Amino acid sequence: MRKSILITGCSSGIGFDAAQGLRDRGWRVFASCRQPEDCARLVDMGFEAPRIDYADEASIQAGLAAVLEATGGTLDALFNNGAFAVPGAVEDLPTDALRAIFEANVFGWHSLTRAVIPVMRAQGHGRVINHSSVLGLVSAPWRGAYNATKYATEALTDTLRVEMHDTPIRFIALNTGPVTSELRKKSIPHFERWIDWEASPRAEQYRTSLLARLYRSNGPDRFEKPPSAVTAKLIHALEHPRPRPRYYITTPTYLMGAARRLLPTRTLDWILSRG
Repeated sequence: MRKSILITGCSSGIGFDAAQGLRDRGWRVFASCRQPEDCARLVDMGFEAPRIDYADEASIQAGLAAVLEATGGTLDALFNNGAFAVPGAVEDLPTDALRAIFEANVFGWHSLTRAVIPVMRAQGHGRVINHSSVLGLVSAPWRGAYNATKYATEALTDTLRVEMHDTPIRFIALNTGPVTSELRKKSIPHFERWIDWEASPRAEQYRTSLLARLYRSNGPDRFEKPPSAVTAKLIHALEHPRPRPRYYITTPTYLMGAARRLLPTRTLDWILSRG
């Protein structure tokens, strides 16, 4: 029997590449998306594509129920991947914006994971891979909301790994740095909804720094990797008999992981403040 995996956030980028890569390796892939039209497009491509919106609890439960009905009640793996960003300085970030991003990037992941654990307990195996970030290791400016959700993801993943060590379920984090995706582009509506940058005491910094990076694509980052780099590590996390607790992806993640351990806080703050 083919192994099965539920992947969230498959409309583009990392989730889409992972869905294709794992299907090519023989996995039965349930490639979920937030928008119905994206689900329909994936169905046309031959995927099973339940709708799951992390900010909509009913869709989480209905989407997982559809997966379990299709598999006869089993699920070998879950890849929590879907997320969004709200760029802007923390002092300009409304608390409701922070609530909204936590709803999708943390609480929805937690809800789906809790719903999957009993299934994996009953079948005697399972792997949950959480897509974290280098920004779960260090805090970059202008990304406070996203940083906070990734730190929370790190904490929950670490705790689950420790608490569940006596079960056959493995919890794994992928820490990616710059990877080609639509995260920047898709963050623009959230920025425009929540951040009143023109009224900010940092308005000039927005003009000279964030706005240029947000609205203008300057091509790939110096260290940017394609989504396939994430898929390669995901495959190892899923298929290796002894998966690592954590996988670093891209050079900046390795550098920042080492810097966090080795450098004084003031020195690391100075490096991060340089952008």
